[in-house]
Amino acid sequence: MNSLPQILHTISYMGLPLLFAMVLHEYAHGWVAHRCGDPTAQLQGRLTMNPLAHIDPFGTVILPLLCLVMPGGFILGWAKPVPIDPRLMRQPRRDMALVAAAGPVMNLALAIGSALLFALLSSIDPTIVSYSSNSDDTPSPDTWDTMFLLPIAVMAVYSVLINVLLMLFNLLPIPPLDGGRILTSLLPHTAAKTLVRVEPYGMFILVALIVFDPQIHLIHAVTGTLTQSLFNTILSAAVGLGTGNTP
Repeated sequence: MNSLPQILHTISYMGLPLLFAMVLHEYAHGWVAHRCGDPTAQLQGRLTMNPLAHIDPFGTVILPLLCLVMPGGFILGWAKPVPIDPRLMRQPRRDMALVAAAGPVMNLALAIGSALLFALLSSIDPTIVSYSSNSDDTPSPDTWDTMFLLPIAVMAVYSVLINVLLMLFNLLPIPPLDGGRILTSLLPHTAAKTLVRVEPYGMFILVALIVFDPQIHLIHAVTGTLTQSLFNTILSAAVGLGTGNTP
């Protein structure tokens, strides 16, 4: 179990990026649904960037805190799902695929934007790279600009990691995750109906995958190997772009 000071330190840097990642993920679902003809999210006051409208007490607050307390470094959470009515969409099967894809696409955009922000800050003060990459062993910054820019830079790095993780996790082809909904919209009707029947048990399947992951290594491949690889690629590409060097 992590110590209380370590938990509070992590929350101070991860709290805002995680909140924005989850909230904007849901906002993207509602925005695309509205563009496809479904005004349900807007009518229920969910087509807003106000975090209070999207916070789920357990998924947005309690579960991420539990993940920080427990060992392993696995962060999981969600915002309150945006209400969607496919019957109001112009082309329900196509539009549902677009709506489902909107959340992961938003997370990818946030990851890239956060990486570009980090690159900008590191170009202003190159010492930020060494501070943010090894903040526990590096001496405290001794200049005011570094002291001001460093917390933003660290949050930007966490934002890249969090958004990549949420994007890849949500793309797992298990309903009710976005990947499952995309797959349902793309499959032939018979196969799609079979996958829809799985949705009520989707969360149980996910819990089972997490519990048995030490044996099957599926979740670890997503939250570890793939996430770290894409995180490094996005961040190094952004820094390389900012410095004019190829990563």
